[in-house]
Amino acid sequence: MKELISLFTTFFRIGLFTFGGGYAMLPLIQREVVEKHNWADEDEVMDYYAVGQCTPGVIAVNVATFIGYKKKGIPGGIFATLGVVCPSIIIISIIAACLTHFSDNVYVQHALAGIRLAVCALVTVSIFKLFKKGIVDAVTALIALGVFLLMRFFDITPVISVVLAAVVGIVFRCVIKKGGKKSADKKDDKAASDKAEDSTENVSDDKKGEAK
Repeated sequence: MKELISLFTTFFRIGLFTFGGGYAMLPLIQREVVEKHNWADEDEVMDYYAVGQCTPGVIAVNVATFIGYKKKGIPGGIFATLGVVCPSIIIISIIAACLTHFSDNVYVQHALAGIRLAVCALVTVSIFKLFKKGIVDAVTALIALGVFLLMRFFDITPVISVVLAAVVGIVFRCVIKKGGKKSADKKDDKAASDKAEDSTENVSDDKKGEAK
């Protein structure tokens, strides 16, 4: 029960201090889930984000559910999900009751403008972290560039983009793996051939020595 409460309170804090959606949540998830509690590593969090992007629902809620389920099964998924959505329900209820009265207030408008800038900074940090962890070689760089171009110029939905990237990644990795295997087999054959030649030369030298 203690771990379930910890899941709820952790994701409650994440949901309470996150502005701008699921991507802005990534730095907080990294600090709380990866660095503080060690519930998942950065690669797993990126996988959760990728899957959460192409599954129904809000990406932040999906990620919380994945992490909670990984930690404590179905109860963990429920507690983590409730933790991340409760702050939004409470805050939106308060704002909905008050914003109509203060939406034209100059201080409220300036505050919202500042929050938007903070959200841009948080999303930029998230993109930078994803870039460092995801772009590891020429193949991943080409996949990322291809997805960006598709979404920018052809208005492809995120779901289709993720599926296409997955298919391309599998194909490329299979080709690279086969190429590496063939290269390794060639090296092994060459090494075996060299060893056989060395053995033949040694036998020949021994026969010559005996003849002398």
